[in-house]
Amino acid sequence: MAPHMCSVVPPYLLNALAESEHNSDEIRNSARSCLNFSKNYLEKRQRVFAELTAPRGLRGAATHQPKQRIIPDALLKHISECEDVDEDTRAKAKRDLAHIEEVQAKYQQVQGIAAQAKTLTTAAEPAKAEATYRAVYDAKQTEDEGDLPGDVLRVEGQKAVGDEAANQSESMNQGSYTNSPYTHKILRRILPSTTAYDNAGNVLSFYQDIFNWKSIDNNNMNVLSSVHFGKSYENAFWDPEIAQMVYGDGHNFLGNFTNAVDVIGHELTHAVTEHTSPLDYTGQSGALNEHISDTFGIMVKQRVQGETAEQADWLIGEECLMPGVKGVALRSMKAPGTAYNDPRFGKDPQPDNFKDYRFTFEDNGGVHLYSGIPNKAFYLTAIAFGGYSWEKAGKIWWETLQSGQIPPRCTFIQFADATVDKAEELFGDDGAAIVRKAWNEVGVIRKSHA
Repeated sequence: MAPHMCSVVPPYLLNALAESEHNSDEIRNSARSCLNFSKNYLEKRQRVFAELTAPRGLRGAATHQPKQRIIPDALLKHISECEDVDEDTRAKAKRDLAHIEEVQAKYQQVQGIAAQAKTLTTAAEPAKAEATYRAVYDAKQTEDEGDLPGDVLRVEGQKAVGDEAANQSESMNQGSYTNSPYTHKILRRILPSTTAYDNAGNVLSFYQDIFNWKSIDNNNMNVLSSVHFGKSYENAFWDPEIAQMVYGDGHNFLGNFTNAVDVIGHELTHAVTEHTSPLDYTGQSGALNEHISDTFGIMVKQRVQGETAEQADWLIGEECLMPGVKGVALRSMKAPGTAYNDPRFGKDPQPDNFKDYRFTFEDNGGVHLYSGIPNKAFYLTAIAFGGYSWEKAGKIWWETLQSGQIPPRCTFIQFADATVDKAEELFGDDGAAIVRKAWNEVGVIRKSHA
């Protein structure tokens, strides 16, 4: 098995870059470096999901971080004292900081810990915050996790800063271009784009406004991001152990990660999945884990762009392919297997039907490879319902995640059945028929034993 941490660029693409004779030694070595670094994260994700999916009586037996895994008081203190932040934001930060310190003091009294200790322990319950705080840091090209998050660039309520990756000017006019995926790709290279800070806000507002879900954990968890990670690091990922987003600057073919709201939506949704229906990150359950991140990431993108299911391009990571690459995105939910075809890193290998599912040791059992199958089922569902994807199809998927009916080792057919049941509950027999038809079209079919 080639272990790796979940990240927006699938390992099979990086491996193809590393192996292709069409690439220079510099490019191949860069891709190998990215792959090798990613391997360090497999143990983290396995540990996180092993703890989250353990039987209830065994939870807590292994050391596992609490929901507020980044110490929040340092961030809140910075916001509360920052002259660039408006008075209302400073006041809220001071209020939440005082509340957190009060909770810590009470916990420390119970545990006999010295009152001057400031660090939350892994046994402490997270304090209930009244607001979600974002912050973007400069990792200064470190690849040492111990150096993260880095130097602060921008915090909640602070005006835009000069760093390009943290904040690249104001949002572009979403209505000024056509619906061609190629046109989208070109214009987004030219026009000012949203930032790591603003795009995190877009994701948070999506979950809040559409599903009444507060931040990542429904408890207003702080959302931290580090940009400029590694030297020419061609990926972006959610680190589950230090609970933050991490962005590389990219290299010759892959980059632009902070500009892609669907990428940020994808990665932050991995964290949301930890708090809803944790799915083992292997095989079919791991592919469903990836599918859920793609599904909610694409809905965030469509909401930002004001697109209906019919108008949308259904491309994941179209911002991330550099100019000159023969392709339109990292993945296509509408047509898995068609996102790119470039001799320097091969053809998109995603199948779009379960008949092409094969057992593999690579990619944690094909978690990125086979996510295209349920991805297309969601696309077909959203198109059949019409309107905005989050109104019906997204609601079904979200309520399914909240239902308690998704086991850690969930199979495609189990997930399909759960979404059909939820569709019937929400939208009647016609809704259930739409969802069942979508799953049948991608080969995930309930067998008859009559």
